[in-house]
Order: sequence, then structure tokens, then C-alpha cells
Amino acid sequence: MSELIKEAIEVEGATVPFFTYTLEDTQYIEFDTSKCGPPDPMVNAMAGLKLLDTPNKKVVMINHKSPGGLLAKIGENYDITEEKLEDGRVKLVFSYKSGESEKANLADNSCGGH
Repeated sequence: MSELIKEAIEVEGATVPFFTYTLEDTQYIEFDTSKCGPPDPMVNAMAGLKLLDTPNKKVVMINHKSPGGLLAKIGENYDITEEKLEDGRVKLVFSYKSGESEKANLADNSCGGH
């Protein structure tokens, strides 16, 4: 199996490094906020999700725990899988949901209400 090549990419508004790689026909955009406190996980997730505009792209978030505030805000707009990693961190994979992802309010990147 060939080694996964991750390339750093610039993501507007991000406070952590973002990387992209391709597996089969899918482009993954990945970031790690597991060492960050609020509001960084929400800010970076919103920045990354702005790039999720087709079914062949996915956003991968590595975090220290499941981001409840984020999921409450945009959970219905994306297909999301959550996996607990061996080291205790959580890996979330956000997938484009046709007709729903376009409705996500990605401008409001705070954890508070409306």
C-alpha cells in the first residue's frame, strides 16, 4: 500500500494546520484540535466545513472529545461518523449531504445560541 501523502493547505479563519489527502476518489481535509480549548474546535470545524461542497470531499476532525455544541449546531446538515481513537481522542468524519449542507450556518462559529 502506498504511503498516504498529506499536503498542508491554507484554510481561511483556521487557527490550526489543515492537511488534505486523497483516498480512492475522495478528498479528505483534516485538522486536529485535540490540544485546543474552546472556541478553537468550533472555529476550525466551521472553517473546514466551508470547503465541503461535493460528495467526494470529507472533513476529518480530531478532537479531545465529541464536540457536542458543534454537532447540535450543524449535525443535521452533514452525515457524520464518530470513532474513538486508541489514545482517547475522537475522530469525526463530516460528509456532504445534498440539499442540507448548503443550509448550514457556518458564519456563526460560537458555541452560544442564536
